[in-house]
Amino acid sequence: MFELNGKVAIVTGGNGGIGLGMARGLAGAGARVVVAGRNREKSAAARDELGAGAIAIDVDVTREDSVASLFQRTVEQCGRLDILVNNAGINIRKPPETLSLAEWREVIDTNLTSAYLCSHAAYPEMKKAGGGKIINIGSMMSIFGAGFAAAYAASKGGIVQFTKACASGWAKDNIQVNAVLPGWIDTALTRRAREQIPGLHENVLKRTPAGRWGTSDDFNGIAVFLASSASNFITGATITVDGGYSIQA
Repeated sequence: MFELNGKVAIVTGGNGGIGLGMARGLAGAGARVVVAGRNREKSAAARDELGAGAIAIDVDVTREDSVASLFQRTVEQCGRLDILVNNAGINIRKPPETLSLAEWREVIDTNLTSAYLCSHAAYPEMKKAGGGKIINIGSMMSIFGAGFAAAYAASKGGIVQFTKACASGWAKDNIQVNAVLPGWIDTALTRRAREQIPGLHENVLKRTPAGRWGTSDDFNGIAVFLASSASNFITGATITVDGGYSIQA
């Protein structure tokens, strides 16, 4: 039920952090993983780690032509597409009144518009294959607000609604679309947040019932579950992976 042998998966931002954690899970279950990212050196390192026929393809997920090339090359080299993880994302931490329009657009385009572009490109290939799985990476900021993350929160709230729309529209094609909402995960992005936001580390530990920050490998299992036949009747769902952070008052 959880085997992914013969399946092909694209993971955007799959060369580090949560994306690499998901890629590890998918590869471990037998999928051939396409690591899609901007940093060629990091992507090559991730590809080499994943093995099992993994490949790396350069992409700028904010550009339609670059995304089209990613999917064309994937199908040419791997023959098919079964799984898409829309994980690419950035954050610019500023109060809303100091956030420029250019910064707003950069975050929205990278986090939300990219999910549209990639899902739009994935749809015909998944329909041709008889079905598929799309996993969108949201955030606990899809649920909560934070004064330092206006554009980020807007993009991740949009991810949840986009997920529901695609799930509803594509169920007829046997394509399941779900969202994962990470909590505070130890990544390069959140290490910078700890430098920028005084007391963040202590507050996260205090509020998280699990008593720790998450790690990228905490996403191995959820990736396999949502990409496999085990989740065939689950679509439009939002699943938190946060050690209980979001259930606390």
